[in-house]
Amino acid sequence: MASYYVNDRAQANGDHEVHKDGCMFMPSAGNKRYLGEFTDCAPAVTKAKTIYPGSTNGCATCCPACHTS
Repeated sequence: MASYYVNDRAQANGDHEVHKDGCMFMPSAGNKRYLGEFTDCAPAVTKAKTIYPGSTNGCATCCPACHTS
């Protein structure tokens, strides 16, 4: 299990990226929201979509299986 966070600041394309704890692109403490502990990125992205519907994506570096754009 790993800790996942969503970036509260949208990327240039409007996506709020989900990051796994330890990612080199992890947002600063004031710009991220804890999502919980998950076995992989899919349930973390699903939870993030309840906060930011339709504009959530996995980080290409730490969550490549959930990165779609």
